[in-house]
Amino acid sequence: MDYINAAILGVVEGITEFLPISSTGHLIIAEQWLGHRSDMFNIVIQAGAILAVTIIYWRRLLDLVLGWREPENRDYAAKLIVAFLITAILGLVVKKLGFELPETATPIAWALIIGGIWMIFAEWAAARKAPHKEITWLVAILVGIAQIVAGVFPGTSRSGATIFVAMLAGTGNRAAATEFAFLVGIPTMYAASGYELLKTFKDGGAAGEDWTALGIAFIVSTIVAFIAVKWLLAYIRSNRFTLFAIYRIILGVLLLGMATTGLIA
Repeated sequence: MDYINAAILGVVEGITEFLPISSTGHLIIAEQWLGHRSDMFNIVIQAGAILAVTIIYWRRLLDLVLGWREPENRDYAAKLIVAFLITAILGLVVKKLGFELPETATPIAWALIIGGIWMIFAEWAAARKAPHKEITWLVAILVGIAQIVAGVFPGTSRSGATIFVAMLAGTGNRAAATEFAFLVGIPTMYAASGYELLKTFKDGGAAGEDWTALGIAFIVSTIVAFIAVKWLLAYIRSNRFTLFAIYRIILGVLLLGMATTGLIA
């Protein structure tokens, strides 16, 4: 059963990490039924999702590295670096302040609902902007900040926060905003996972881990995330994010109801 539960959590992470519906929120809720997992486990399944997106964008990443002589590539790469550095610096500040993720569903439910309403407004506002693909410096700075906001408030969704900040700050093109949000998420999430992994090994948290379960969860997360992101990139070419916003609001209301009746903590 533990292997099945590991696979289920891998599926949850793979689906939710890059869709704008909050992976952390879904995992915290899923663990209430499937049992709490170690920090190592959560790091491993997140790494699987990051690997999937790295594979999807490998050509774009290679172009940025090998084509750095081109002004357009240098400018884009510089904005990715600035967004990442802002997130890294603010992330360290948040860590020093001793921030801890909530273990109950109520704050996550409210974040899902508020985030869903925000997404509907953002789509409406972005539709009134020119759909250009340029990533401005303002977009880069705000995306870096948005990643931390999403980390501090589980249920917000890192991908959702960054995509819609980019759209509202000047990148009216849905695909361009999504690409920048995903690309800046790659180094950000690798760095966060690496930091947590080193910390876990240093604290002895890796002892006693079921490495078979970890391997299953990692593989499942990678495969499912690859499929989910491929689907999302095709979906947003001709559709808005409204479907995800409605899902978030419905799920948030259901979770508030379940928390009120004691079905979940």
